[in-house]
Amino acid sequence: MLYDKARIYVEGGAGGNGSVSFRREAHVPRGGPDGGDGGHGGSVILICDSSRRDLGALRSKHFRAERGHHGEGARKQGARGEDLIIRVPPGTQTTSVGGAVIDLTEDGQRSVLARGGRGGHGNKRFSTSVRQSPRFAENGTSGESGWVELRLKLLADAGLVGLPNAGKSSLLGRLTRADPKVADYPFTTLEPVLGTIESDDRQVVLADIPGLIEGAAEGAGLGHEFLAHIERCAMLVHVVELAPSSGDPMENYRAVRAELTARGAGLDELPELVALSKSDLWTEADTADQVAEWRETLGDSVLDVLAVSSATGAGLEALTEAIVRAVPETVEAPEPSAGPLDVDFEAEHLTYRPKGEGGYSVEREEESVFRIHGKGVEVLFDRFDLSNEEALGYLETRLTEMGVMAELRRAGFESGNEIRVGEYEFELY
Repeated sequence: MLYDKARIYVEGGAGGNGSVSFRREAHVPRGGPDGGDGGHGGSVILICDSSRRDLGALRSKHFRAERGHHGEGARKQGARGEDLIIRVPPGTQTTSVGGAVIDLTEDGQRSVLARGGRGGHGNKRFSTSVRQSPRFAENGTSGESGWVELRLKLLADAGLVGLPNAGKSSLLGRLTRADPKVADYPFTTLEPVLGTIESDDRQVVLADIPGLIEGAAEGAGLGHEFLAHIERCAMLVHVVELAPSSGDPMENYRAVRAELTARGAGLDELPELVALSKSDLWTEADTADQVAEWRETLGDSVLDVLAVSSATGAGLEALTEAIVRAVPETVEAPEPSAGPLDVDFEAEHLTYRPKGEGGYSVEREEESVFRIHGKGVEVLFDRFDLSNEEALGYLETRLTEMGVMAELRRAGFESGNEIRVGEYEFELY
């Protein structure tokens, strides 16, 4: 069974905490602070691996990267957490926890699925001429986390579409070296099958998509599960049975076209070759009349109409040549969405400053209760131990520099009122 979908929970490692430490050596009477920084947390990274075939190994699993190590005395910096690698087959698409669209098509491509948290600064970072012995440090931040859905879309140049039992699998077996299951009943194909057409100077990958029935785009039958696999194809080969066991060939053709249109994603706009299958059941004259009639009816809406027989091999050479001509020799690969994988350690100082106006806001929730909104302010509070008086003093200084204190006063704040930031609640004097 082909597993082309997976839903997994990913979590970047948390950053390590900074250290509060002071030099204590006999020959250094006033050694001062020497707390080291915490290490950054590892990230969860997707890597495209051509040896993988589907997403079966990723079903219903949790993936957590290693957290960063805490800083230590003597300005020892904590080790960075190890990245967690998830290997997926070419054609995998998803969206990272941060919202970036990921499309991995080439072996070795990689992209960050969930970034690790940043390590906290040790107390050495907060030493100044007026704060020579800081007794506080930063906490590491949490890594990105959340559920993500991965979808595999086969990397085929051309896709075989049509009703069940139209002869797609037999045709794939004759055109390529693939060995699909073939039998004399509908719904034989339960999952997409790939094969390669070998020409003198190039190869074309052909995909046999499970048969579509009316209502497939809304979930009827099996084919709807695999419609996404033909979204990457450069063209379609629409296989229509000349002598169907039920229905009219043209009506069958239009039913499949309706499902492609209902699916969207531009499937109905792909170049299309029509292959009238099982032509061995007709005389050559009748087959020629059928081809002429189909060409007149469909006109320029299709590349061509050809009659073929998987049983006798009639028309297969012409179909192969038509497919090779229709598939472009070079297809532009999507831009890799991988962001920078390694997070460099921070410079000497880290400043939390909201971007532009509106980086934070103050709201009066009750008579003497005010809430501060803003991601930058919330991260600032997460960074420090609010039970540490020195850390609280530093926070107040930072809030003043950012303009938050002035905004509070404009909103009617008075000393002793309650302040709420994220999940924190405290009285500010």
